[in-house]
Amino acid sequence: MTSVLVIVVVLIAAALVALLAIKTVRIIPQARAANVERFGRYRRTLEAGLNFVVPVLDRVKPLIDLREQVVSFEDQPVITEDNLVVHIDTVLFFQVTDPRAADYEIVDYATAIEQLSATMLRSVIGSMDLEQTLTSRDRINAMLRGVLDEASGKWGIRVTRVEIKALDPAPSIMDAMEKQYRAQREKRAAILVAEGEKQSAILKSEGQAAAIEKVFKAIHDGKPDPELLAYQYVQALPQVAQSQGSTVWVIPSEVTTALRTLSSAFGNSHEDPGAAREPVAPPPGPQPVPGPAGTPPKAA
Repeated sequence: MTSVLVIVVVLIAAALVALLAIKTVRIIPQARAANVERFGRYRRTLEAGLNFVVPVLDRVKPLIDLREQVVSFEDQPVITEDNLVVHIDTVLFFQVTDPRAADYEIVDYATAIEQLSATMLRSVIGSMDLEQTLTSRDRINAMLRGVLDEASGKWGIRVTRVEIKALDPAPSIMDAMEKQYRAQREKRAAILVAEGEKQSAILKSEGQAAAIEKVFKAIHDGKPDPELLAYQYVQALPQVAQSQGSTVWVIPSEVTTALRTLSSAFGNSHEDPGAAREPVAPPPGPQPVPGPAGTPPKAA
């Protein structure tokens, strides 16, 4: 009986020693930390690896994750400076840098960061109009990160990055913006077309001027005689008459001059249309003599 009692006592003692050993040794995983309290007061922070504590006297609190964490805040209605409502979805990246402050300075740092992010987002967006809000995402991200990092520093939290995942105005605002952008695009397109036509007309006029100058120089270098110029002038007249806008063909006075020159060049024997004609002598014979008024004439 005595031996049995001794064996039981030894087993109980071994169990207590094993339990004390288990309570004494604490293994903390990598990128984790744990705060230790002794008699209710903060004692120290256990880091990754093998740690020893005093059983019964020390109490190890739950592990704190030291890795970078991601929190998504969806559909936050925010009013811009020009009194327009936009819905913003943000993503926040933060990391615990001080386990003691994260455990004792704030009750729930994740909820605190969420509420602080929503408040700061309304403050930042409220100082911008809608156009600035839509085109200044990087600026908004930088401002939010700076404000949140400064405010959460006393909690042992470092805000590493803030990103706007979605920024959606109201449907009516989107429709109005679409119409405005469409009108601006059409205006730019019309301006580009007008500029193209203007440049085309300028280039065409410059080309025509260069061609006329070249032809004029070639004519003067060739020193043509009046007969050749008259012949070319007469050849150009049918082309003028065949144009679509020529409903009435008015022959200018230069045509007669050109024809006269051409006629004289080829030895034409026709009379000059502009020469004066001599009066024709009356035929011989008796001529009628006018009588008194109201009577037929009589022969002389």
